[in-house]
Order: sequence, then structure tokens, then C-alpha cells
Amino acid sequence: MQPYFFPYVGYFQLISAVDVFIIYDNVQYTKKGWINRNRLLRSGEAAVFSLPLKSASDFLDIRDRELSEAFDPVRLSRQFDGAYRRAPHFAETMGLVDRVLFCPERNLFTFVEWSIRATCDYLGITTTIVRSSAVAADPNLRREQRVLALCRAVDAKTYINPPGGVDLYEPADFAARGVELRFLRPRPFTYRQFNDAFVPWLSIVDVLMFNRLSDVRDRILSGYDLI
Repeated sequence: MQPYFFPYVGYFQLISAVDVFIIYDNVQYTKKGWINRNRLLRSGEAAVFSLPLKSASDFLDIRDRELSEAFDPVRLSRQFDGAYRRAPHFAETMGLVDRVLFCPERNLFTFVEWSIRATCDYLGITTTIVRSSAVAADPNLRREQRVLALCRAVDAKTYINPPGGVDLYEPADFAARGVELRFLRPRPFTYRQFNDAFVPWLSIVDVLMFNRLSDVRDRILSGYDLI
């Protein structure tokens, strides 16, 4: 999986569901993805928060990109503060948010990886997380072939992917190489967000602001279907 900055709850369900979670660091950065941005709730609507990046070639890998000198963790922290100050679990969740935002690292991959690892620690997820560059698999392979090479390198017998992979991967191709292909589909998760209409699939920060940690942990462990 690509690394995402404070991703949605389904990302952590996927991490929790596997024995080894491999994060791509040696793949090309994509501007339109969620690597350095996500969404929070502001005035009843989804609003994007992001990590500004230094100008660089569009062909660099994620691990070769850097945060901009303009990145101000205090300012970003205030965005979360302004959006969620009245949320029932604001104080404890802001502890996690600030633990991530005030990390001194300025390499994009390392910073985003820290957001994932710190959140896993907060949620009690103990899955082994590995960078793709640390796995003995040819980085020049693409899509399904690269996934299969990574599976072979870590001796995986099952590969679990988000539901978006249904149109990308063929179970028969995985089975031919001794790997079972499955997809994790999160169940709808509705909760009260102040008194506004519910806005789904926001950052895990939103989930934690409005739900008890024990309930979020239960949702991560059981709030999905494997298909």
C-alpha cells in the first residue's frame, strides 16, 4: 500500500487484518493521491488538510520528496483545534495529532510513515510494518507483478487488498503462484458529528474525535468483511 497521511479507518482495518503490512516508499509520488493530504470536518463539510512539499521533479519516488520549509505544524494543529474543539474526545485525540505533527522529520515518506505508526500504536495495532525498499523484490516490476514479487519475498500465502483492487487483480493469477487473493471491504460506519449531517470516510482523526477509543478498536477489528 502507498503511505497516506492520517488515512481513513479502513486503512487501519487493513493493517490490523494482516501479519505483515508493506508500505511503498520506492514508488513514484502522485499529486492526486492521498499521500500528503486528507480530509477533516469543518462546519459540517469535508475540508482538505495537507502537508506542503518542496518543488521537485514529478518523477521522484515518495521517499525522495521533502516537506516544504513553509510547513508550519502549529498552523496545521490549529486547523484541527478549530475543527474539533467541541468534539467529545478532543483532548486525547489532539495528543495523538500533535505527537505526529511536531515530529522533526522533513522527509515526506518518513513523516507520513510516522503518522501511520503513531496511530497504530495509539490504536493498539501491533502488525509488523515494512518499507517496500527493505523487501527483496524487483522495484521495476509494476502492479500485479510487483505485488506478487513482494508476496513471494515475504512468503505470503494470502494477499489482502482494499476493495478498489477488485478491478485490478485476478484471483486466478495469484492462485497460480500459491497466493490467495482477498479484499477487505469496510462496513458503513455512521456516528454523530456534532449536530450536522454525517460526512463519511474522513481521516481517522475524525473517527477518534467522536468515538471512544475502545469502540474504534472494536470497529477496526470487526467492522469489515473479507471477500
